[in-house]
Amino acid sequence: MRIALDPFMHRHLSLEDIPAKARELGYDWIELSPRADFLEWFKAPRVFPERVRSLKRALKDAEVGIASLLPMYRWASPDEDERQAAVRHWKRAIEIAVELGVDTLNSEFGRGPHPDKGGCYCCHTGSMIEACEDAWWRSMEELVPILEREGVNLHVEPHPEDWCETLQPALDIIRTVNSPRVKFLYCAPHTFYFGDDTRAMLREAKDVLAHVHVGDTFNHRASSGLRYILNPPGTQARVHQHLNIGQGEVPWDDFFGTLAEIGFDGIMTACVFAWEDKADHSGRFMRTEMQKYIDQYWK
Repeated sequence: MRIALDPFMHRHLSLEDIPAKARELGYDWIELSPRADFLEWFKAPRVFPERVRSLKRALKDAEVGIASLLPMYRWASPDEDERQAAVRHWKRAIEIAVELGVDTLNSEFGRGPHPDKGGCYCCHTGSMIEACEDAWWRSMEELVPILEREGVNLHVEPHPEDWCETLQPALDIIRTVNSPRVKFLYCAPHTFYFGDDTRAMLREAKDVLAHVHVGDTFNHRASSGLRYILNPPGTQARVHQHLNIGQGEVPWDDFFGTLAEIGFDGIMTACVFAWEDKADHSGRFMRTEMQKYIDQYWK
């Protein structure tokens, strides 16, 4: 199992300082999420040969590996110019992974077009969900053969606000891709968008599950839907958190116990964004807590 840190809360550090920070906090691996000087959100990678070389040196010096790279591009945009640009960026991201010796990319299903192109929030009315899914399949037709040829894995997660934001149909979509290189990422902070029975959901995902994000969250549907009071009434805003273990309501014994039961041996990433003012403490705490559960359940 690769236990990784998402260093988003440390993005003020230089790219070359990130591996040493991960090592300082107790991690052998990082999941490198979007940052302006590498894989920028929705834009072409800011990556050139010297940057790759300097990052590889920093990784070697810190004895830290990259478990996965996290590109975020508009591969599900029904605007064809945007979708084609996203596919170009994805192809470059795959090249970068190969250059770095990284065997895994992970991402989200996607939110559709940029707001300037017309509503990016596909789930308000459902009016764009079909168009976004169709665009995503066109992108996958181009990308999956490249992933398979290069030996690079892709782990995809449903995200609140995506055209696919729930456990189903996400699992069946991954199965329909039918590639050994394309697997499912279960994000614990999205638990309550998926359902209420963590054990049953992880068991359902067993055959395609390769990656988990670990972070706590509150059940936004609790208290008769009044856990969060949003105005105006009826707004479709999507609310969730990425908190330290124990600060929300994810049933962690169910989560870790079931992962052990189904033989999970993939990537487990500490994915907390809530505490930038105490990012070091959060990183250390999460590493310790994850190890505690691993020692308890993976005997």
